[in-house]
Amino acid sequence: MSGSNGCTGSLAVVKLGGSVLAGAKTYRRAARYLRNRLDAAPGERFVAVVSARAGATDALERGARGIVRTPTTRSLDLLWSTGEIRSVALLTLHLEALGIRAAGLDVHATGLRVGSAGEVALDAGRLHAALDGNQVTVVPGFLAINAELEIVTLGRGGSDLTAVLLAAGLGASRCELVKDVPGYFSADPHRDATARHLPALTFAETLALADAGCDLVQRQAIEAAARAGIPLVVRSLDESAPASVVSAGTEPAGRAARLPASKEFHAITVEKKEKQNGIRNPNDSRGTTLGTRNRSAHRPHLSNFHVRAGGARPR
Repeated sequence: MSGSNGCTGSLAVVKLGGSVLAGAKTYRRAARYLRNRLDAAPGERFVAVVSARAGATDALERGARGIVRTPTTRSLDLLWSTGEIRSVALLTLHLEALGIRAAGLDVHATGLRVGSAGEVALDAGRLHAALDGNQVTVVPGFLAINAELEIVTLGRGGSDLTAVLLAAGLGASRCELVKDVPGYFSADPHRDATARHLPALTFAETLALADAGCDLVQRQAIEAAARAGIPLVVRSLDESAPASVVSAGTEPAGRAARLPASKEFHAITVEKKEKQNGIRNPNDSRGTTLGTRNRSAHRPHLSNFHVRAGGARPR
């Protein structure tokens, strides 16, 4: 899907997941990463999609269950949203500290709306206005609003999906997904010395890997990117490290079947996070030990990834 970002210069969407936002130092590092990108391409604008910091969501859920044994979906979604909003504010502050013109938006201002049938629309007026006056606009991942203007969550790995939907609706040149590993590998490089970094994959290959258990990028996000023709750049904050580019490029028949398809692809990432935090971070596509955030039957099932982008500015 094509669109207009409403500002001069090119536009990129960069998603920063909970696995790379683990504390104050990591927010500063993420801000420096974006500053370096701006220095390299001064005319470019960025939409930064952020998750809650690592461990925050499970802590919020534990607090809710300490109050009421079975909290409502609506109450949990509202509480969980505070983790993403906190990340928006913190990253915006760190960008301001570096002298970067930045604006942080909440979920309502971001404009992603989910209909009763799972269709997605983007009211991009507030985003366009923020992009016109700022180098970086920071928005919450994982969240949208419904027809009643209530906050809803987008399911497991929802920040990946947020980034792709915004990239499609705003007509971005690309969507970058910043993880705690520099893209895709043929095996766990910490366990297999022969593991190969995979610098380029097609959407079909990446979907095949997702079906086989590789959860580095949310499957719905890959599907949405394929439909919109938005290239995905999967990378880490280490700018010297390689990245994996996922696109619609043509590949020899059967290549996807020859790629190793195993959960071992990113086992080291999960293992490292669990050692550090004792729990898994649901914002990083791997679910949660407490379990309700991503498995509730009341979560919206997104049946239509063709984002309808409205560009009118708010009155």
